[in-house]
Amino acid sequence: MAETSGKALPETIDGIIDLLSAEDYLAGRPLATVLFLALKMKRPLFLEGEAGVGKTEVAKVLAKALDRPLIRLQCYEGLDVASAVYEWNYPAQMLEIRMAEASGVSDRTRLEHDIFSERYLIRRPVLQVLQGEPGRAPVFLIDELDRTDEAFEAFLLEVLSDFQVTIPEFGTVKAAEPPIVIVTSNRTREVHDALKRRCLYHWVDYPAAADELAIIRRKVKGCNEQLSRQIVAYVQKLRTIDLFKNPGIAETIDWATALTELDRLALDPETIADTLGTLLKYQEDIARIQGGEGQKLLSEVKAELLAKAG
Repeated sequence: MAETSGKALPETIDGIIDLLSAEDYLAGRPLATVLFLALKMKRPLFLEGEAGVGKTEVAKVLAKALDRPLIRLQCYEGLDVASAVYEWNYPAQMLEIRMAEASGVSDRTRLEHDIFSERYLIRRPVLQVLQGEPGRAPVFLIDELDRTDEAFEAFLLEVLSDFQVTIPEFGTVKAAEPPIVIVTSNRTREVHDALKRRCLYHWVDYPAAADELAIIRRKVKGCNEQLSRQIVAYVQKLRTIDLFKNPGIAETIDWATALTELDRLALDPETIADTLGTLLKYQEDIARIQGGEGQKLLSEVKAELLAKAG
């Protein structure tokens, strides 16, 4: 085991699977393998896939399991350096300048040095990551990178290559220890190859039926077995039809939780129609399933489960 101030890093792929499983995250071997390699090679891990398949959860669970700080940079259109890395506390700097002028300070070089010191530096997520506690590097989640523009991607190249940033008035800040970096993308646009080359890559897909059932059993304790099987089979079928947005595992958990709160023991057309808002997020999809197609799917699910039971 490698020593850290938090918990030790697993030395095997099975160790990664067990580590995540202890926090109720069921990782398949391909994901566990690439995560193990990212930790060993100290390389960022780029996770791509549809929304709701558990990409962000990997970073959250990993931080909790390793007892390390989680620092999250939520990406959005227009994200800039001031919001992501640092900015100066301009009001405090102006106040310092006025106080210096009022007291007759004439040494401009000294004043400039004072106002561009750490005292006035506001640390945003990237700088917080690079100035992390030695021996306990944080987990850095760069979430939904595809929502930013190419200019911000280009800026991240220095961060992900050398784990450092340069502040013109302050100097270069370099991490004492490389952080654990998880980058996620919903693939609303292609991320540039230059950034991908700095990362290990994994596509996170929707879980297979058996895996999704195991997740429901762990995450929704009060959901009975019959209902759990029907929910998973129904959601798996929904993903095979042409919906505007297929439900992810997060929506499956929400639906199972909602039906459990309603004390339902099995799916029926009325219950499905009343609770689709926890599973589907677009009115066009809800209207389609509330029509005849939803009833057809339910009949197929019950027939298939009955055949398996027989």
